[in-house]
Amino acid sequence: MTQPVSPPRDSTAAKVPQAQPPAWRGLMARADVRTLSLLGVLAVLVLIGGITKPDEFLDTRNLQLVLTQASVIGVVTVGMTFVIVSGGIDLSVGAIVALASVWATTVATQEYGFAGILFTAVVVGVGCGLVNGVLIAYGAMVPFIATLAMLASARGLSLQITDGKTQIVTVPSVLDLGERDAYVLGIPPLVMVFAVVTVIGWLVLNRTTFGRRTVAVGGNPEAARLAGIDVRRQRLYLYLLSGLCCGIAAFLLIVLSGSGQNTNGNLYELDAIAAAIIGGTLLTGGRGTITGSVLGVLIFTTITNIFALNNLQSDVQQIAKGAIIVAAVLVQRRTASTT
Repeated sequence: MTQPVSPPRDSTAAKVPQAQPPAWRGLMARADVRTLSLLGVLAVLVLIGGITKPDEFLDTRNLQLVLTQASVIGVVTVGMTFVIVSGGIDLSVGAIVALASVWATTVATQEYGFAGILFTAVVVGVGCGLVNGVLIAYGAMVPFIATLAMLASARGLSLQITDGKTQIVTVPSVLDLGERDAYVLGIPPLVMVFAVVTVIGWLVLNRTTFGRRTVAVGGNPEAARLAGIDVRRQRLYLYLLSGLCCGIAAFLLIVLSGSGQNTNGNLYELDAIAAAIIGGTLLTGGRGTITGSVLGVLIFTTITNIFALNNLQSDVQQIAKGAIIVAAVLVQRRTASTT
């Protein structure tokens, strides 16, 4: 007896996959979570400062001071974020800031006034970045070793230039930028420079081909090379960018302190790396945000200010910073394992 033949199934309809949300939406969601978490931490710190020292911490001048102090290391951190996203590291940023600041405040340089100090600081920063970039990109040196050598050399040269003495700035137009009369709507000029650098950095990393190449090089250098990206040239550009940020930061530090010292920028490399890490930048490269790095800078600067106002020991402050860094790395590893 012939078995009845069942009608054929619509195999085409059965194989139609369900619509999946684009991958970038998941990335954006995770980025939003990280940003909100950092904002939450910053809000808690502000609350602590407001409770422990309400009259002093919430004073307008103190908040302006916090933002001004964050501006110098913040500019350095923007450049550091690009370098780390590319899979590199720059241990020489603090020493470059010191060298640029003392070179720009010599008696000979100050004879050229405001333009001479600014130009010298930027050129020295870019020059040091060029040396780092050439050694790493074309000399095939490990970034850790190359920038460590630059750290030692720049510190030594800055000490030789100053002979261990503080170089006082005598150019009125430079000193005036640090005065309250120069504030625009209550915002210090240094903070405005920091804001401009942050916006430009965000646009470059997220809205340009240069930013996409940076992420690609950090994620997989070989795949980036096969895709037509000149990896060596890209790395050179990134260390030039880091040097440029150091030069700008050196000028801001000159305005803030009114002097140039060989001790300037001490431990800036650690603060910049730490701020980038807690902001969500992976030390292995391939991911990072300018927004997160800036929030990291503000968190560390606020912690420093709260400890200073409450006359707490600096060693406790360093322990708190270390705990925050460890927590941020653990959160990063947990996030990476679930993606």
